[in-house]
Amino acid sequence: MALITMPAIAISQEVADSIATHELTEVVVQASRVIRKTDMDVYHPSKSALENSKNGMQLLRNLMIPLLTINDALGTISAAGQSVQVRINGRESTIQQLQALLPETVKRVEWMDNPGLRYGGANYVLNVIVVNPSVGGAFMADAKPALNCAWGKYNVSAKFNTGYSQWEVGGHFKLTNRLEAHRDYSETFTWPDEKELTRTETPIGGKLNNTQGYGWLSYNYIKPDTTVVYVQMSAYRNFSDLCRYNGILSLSNSDEKILLNDASGRRGTTPRFSAYLEQHFAHKQMLVVDFNASLYSGHSYSDYLERCEDASDYITNVNTYIRDRNQAYGLEADYIKQWRSSKLTAGASYTANRNRSIYENLGGEIFHQRQDKAYFFAEYFQRINRVTLTGGLGAQYTSFKFKETNQGNHSWNLRPQATVTYSLNQNHNFRLAFTSWQSAPSLVETNIAPQQLDGFQWRIGNSNLKTSSSYMLTFRYGHNLFNQRVSGSFGIRAFTSPNAITPYLYWDNDRLITSYENSRGLQNLSFWLAEQIQIIPDWLMFSGTIQYKAERMRGNTYILYNHTWSGDAALMVMHNGFQLVFQYVRAQRDLWGEKISWGEDFNVIAANYNWKNWQFEVGMFMPFGKYDQGSKMLSKWNTNEQHTRLDMRMPYLSVSYNLQWGRQKRGARKMINADANVDTSTAGGR
Repeated sequence: MALITMPAIAISQEVADSIATHELTEVVVQASRVIRKTDMDVYHPSKSALENSKNGMQLLRNLMIPLLTINDALGTISAAGQSVQVRINGRESTIQQLQALLPETVKRVEWMDNPGLRYGGANYVLNVIVVNPSVGGAFMADAKPALNCAWGKYNVSAKFNTGYSQWEVGGHFKLTNRLEAHRDYSETFTWPDEKELTRTETPIGGKLNNTQGYGWLSYNYIKPDTTVVYVQMSAYRNFSDLCRYNGILSLSNSDEKILLNDASGRRGTTPRFSAYLEQHFAHKQMLVVDFNASLYSGHSYSDYLERCEDASDYITNVNTYIRDRNQAYGLEADYIKQWRSSKLTAGASYTANRNRSIYENLGGEIFHQRQDKAYFFAEYFQRINRVTLTGGLGAQYTSFKFKETNQGNHSWNLRPQATVTYSLNQNHNFRLAFTSWQSAPSLVETNIAPQQLDGFQWRIGNSNLKTSSSYMLTFRYGHNLFNQRVSGSFGIRAFTSPNAITPYLYWDNDRLITSYENSRGLQNLSFWLAEQIQIIPDWLMFSGTIQYKAERMRGNTYILYNHTWSGDAALMVMHNGFQLVFQYVRAQRDLWGEKISWGEDFNVIAANYNWKNWQFEVGMFMPFGKYDQGSKMLSKWNTNEQHTRLDMRMPYLSVSYNLQWGRQKRGARKMINADANVDTSTAGGR
């Protein structure tokens, strides 16, 4: 749910333009709006897109890139329901740092829907290339409060430059306090002896808290074509994260009504440190090294309470409280060698996670887990006339172990990848790509400490899990039609994960256990069409994606199927500083294990006006329909359906301001990023 999550981050590298902009006497010849390259689509911001943007997120929204969903109102980026790695000049970046970009400094946007091995299994990569501006400093701020509840987003950032050096400081704050929420929930339990029990929950209220802050301080030194040094310190604070649902349970085997209180949440702080070095050598050679470290200190909790309406004692009283102090370290080094029509990239990385969890509800019992991952890869790129060939092979070693029980697992896995691209001309290209990646078991999936969820449901991890592999074959046709008035892509994707790590349910006497297994695999086939249409160039634009997916999930004791449609649409009107935007999203319904889950079905309408250094916007979340985010369980032991409902029909006001002065250097260009994402525990929650 976008209200309670922070988006993913990413990396890339700058690629030279194939068409430049030339200014002549009385004539300006501009680059194509969309350039189809062998490994990416390149978008050049139009004048109207720049004029109607006051930060990087707004500019990306105004580009209306097909398949890419930019929700500036909530601050999220996704593509076909999947995560997108965001990079600025190849440097790992957060959504907040993307928002801090000055639109007029954006030279181009590189969109990759088939990232190479050096991107570590990313679904999509969005790389924003920023040029040297003619100013020496910048200050930006924006505020977006809702007008009828305690919800809002606030950002501030500043950049300062001296010689080859640049300093940047910024902060982000998101407020969600006591937002009204409820859930529609019904479930049926079936025992091995075929006895059944249906529980139906009638909501009587609830609330959602999700208040968080993020701040960063960075320094970079750039000596063009020689050396780049980049250092950043940042901290993320989850001030309050709580979902509480109150309801009345009706049981199929009793006329008695049961009062229910179900709450879960977390709170914690994650400081991070990163350091990066890029050194250029003769003959187009380059060495890049990146180090990242993060520390998480916090807790997660859940409370599940049941009592009869006229009673003071609880029928069920389940409390889980877990304190985490977890660390993560990542180091990566890559060597890059370029020739006229080819390129070789080879690299190695190491990631270490050290997790320490104290279960207060188990008398202070302590669990230590260590995870290690090493990755080696080599990738070669060759252009032959209209055909481009890319091939590579990665090898990944993963290991995890629990100190207290000496239980764990380790494995080696190969990661092959190959792509063939044929470019008919600048407006038409065809790509066939094979990719693969590995997914290591998480802390939650492997933690053997029993966690009680309600009166008879429990969760217990599996320490015998093995790293799973995934494989994907994609055919994509990219096109620009009608003098680039219509641009987009059509694609077919086949996916399989033959030993996917998925949850499953089983009975242990009167306890229904949720655990995890290496399943017999998930397979799916999807078709998509993504188009951008300039109905009236720079005045009226439409962008939309429609996707159909058919999938099969095979556990060790079940086979399930899912067929689903999803998509999004955006309509934008721009004229004389005014802009009107309408956006609709139908979330993807994903089958994983014995559950189908979906994100937000969402729509928003907004109007804004630009005046000098200011932008003023008014809008409304969910002006039409009902907000929905939920899941459906299909297990033979437990069938249920849950819909999370929020009072999201919220009008909001947004004010943005940016100021520039002096002379400024370009931000550091970071080509790789070592993984140092810290693990956290999850307490309870059905």
